[in-house]
Amino acid sequence: MGRKEASRALSGNLATNLRFLRERRGLSQARIARLCDIPRSTVAQLESGAGNPTLAVLSRLSAALRISMEELLSAPHARCQLFPKGSLPASERGRAGGATVQKLLPDPIPGMEIDRIALAPGAHMTGIPHRPGTREYLTCERGRITLRAAGESHTLQPGDVLAFDGDQPHSYHNEGRTEAIGFSVVTLSPLPGPR
Repeated sequence: MGRKEASRALSGNLATNLRFLRERRGLSQARIARLCDIPRSTVAQLESGAGNPTLAVLSRLSAALRISMEELLSAPHARCQLFPKGSLPASERGRAGGATVQKLLPDPIPGMEIDRIALAPGAHMTGIPHRPGTREYLTCERGRITLRAAGESHTLQPGDVLAFDGDQPHSYHNEGRTEAIGFSVVTLSPLPGPR
């Protein structure tokens, strides 16, 4: 997608989302304009897809609607959408590709990642440390998964959950003879805001 097409898509997303959220909350264009301290004509332009708002205007709109700017600009989603097996991003990791990490969230959720980890027998994979303050929750669905972090080693059986600081070096190991399946939920610490 070229720059012009991307710009048109964002304008269209903004127009659709703004109109939907404003109407769903029973707000007129004039009322949302007053809440944001912007002209009503700016709201009308944005809802028609013709506007080119500044970051300040987007920030005021998202604050007034109590949503993130990302949600305001993202493509509207169908109420239900099936993502067939293999359609979400997956990557081979570990030595000789013995580990597969598949994303389980088709839509971005700020501050969260959920992955399915498949480890072949004998495979191990090095984790990537996250920002300070990040927590990771690992659960074992099948087989056994050993997590090594901060000089400690923990072996998870099916149904076990391990919580640990995700900002330290860590690695996942399958020391068994069958494939191990686990799920990792990472809650990222928020980035520091402006002072």
